[in-house]
Amino acid sequence: MKNILVHMVLVLSVAFGSVAWAEEKETIESAVMKACKSEIDNYCKNVTLGEGRLLACFYAHEDKLSGECSYTLYKAASALEQLAAAFTYVAQSCEVDIKTFCSNVKPGEGRIVGCLKKNASSISSQCTKALDEVNAK
Repeated sequence: MKNILVHMVLVLSVAFGSVAWAEEKETIESAVMKACKSEIDNYCKNVTLGEGRLLACFYAHEDKLSGECSYTLYKAASALEQLAAAFTYVAQSCEVDIKTFCSNVKPGEGRIVGCLKKNASSISSQCTKALDEVNAK
């Protein structure tokens, strides 16, 4: 079970980068760094951060992870899974609007959502509903 969770966090964190926890202002990455500080200090201190290397180190030492670290990785995987579902839902619901109003906008860092919000008076009701439902900021 831990293998799947750590792998999912690794894949989704590479795909989506830094995202905030729904209920807090800290990022998933900072929450993992805090909850897994002991594991980082003991097993992963020489790991160069980036490109999922720290999570790969956790994966290599998964049998030694504390409950707090394991839980935070699980929570991170769940949050990223929800984020991926929200992105998919908005992308599907707003596909025509994105092509119509945002085709020249570089994806990432909220630029597409910003473009859709900038064109809020012109986008479809389906897209507006999707943005509202996922509480896109």
